Amino acid sequence: MARRRERGLSLVELMVGAAIGLIVVAAAGSVVAAHAVAARRVQLEARLMQDLRGAAELVGRDLRRAGHWAAAASGVRRGDEPVAVNPHAAVAPASAAAGVVEISFSTGADDATSVDDSERFGFRLRNGAIEMQLGTRNWQALSDPATVVVTSFSVVPRVDEADLATFCAKACAAGSTTCPPRQQIRSYAISVAGRSAIDPLVTRELRSAVRVRNDVVVGSCEA
Repeated sequence: MARRRERGLSLVELMVGAAIGLIVVAAAGSVVAAHAVAARRVQLEARLMQDLRGAAELVGRDLRRAGHWAAAASGVRRGDEPVAVNPHAAVAPASAAAGVVEISFSTGADDATSVDDSERFGFRLRNGAIEMQLGTRNWQALSDPATVVVTSFSVVPRVDEADLATFCAKACAAGSTTCPPRQQIRSYAISVAGRSAIDPLVTRELRSAVRVRNDVVVGSCEA
């Protein structure tokens, strides 16, 4: 009687199959892990950009308001009446890039001719966070170092001047440094860079520009 041939897999075949299965599982696991790392990095990048954009927008918002004076009508000449000077006109930085911003603007409807302590505002970089000034000596953190570490912050001023000689009744004397009056159109380039506090390899930089709404007039016409 012929011996029946047994069917099935040998031990070697089982080991080879298990090895192939483990390789497939390991490859799939590495793909899933790489996808999870990429997704996490994208999330960190989005959060970092959101934090930097929020800080830059707040800086730009206050820079737009710089120089606002509730009593601006007092700076317009009426006959022989004295002309008041806008106490909020100065903005720092005025001519060179800096990491500290100092501005002021009216917060009420008063006609004060001086800057109150509560009307002083500013921004600065300190210990990896952008701080916002709300009144004299009152600094508060604008960004959270536990989420984003701000590595650089700078504001670059630009001043363009428009000649107002056509508004003068008399021609300016030759060599005059004050005549004709000039309208200063001020704008600022804001740059903020930072890295994620969770993953230092995630870094981003944001640049924006803003124009001050309240222009300044320097010089005067000949008396």
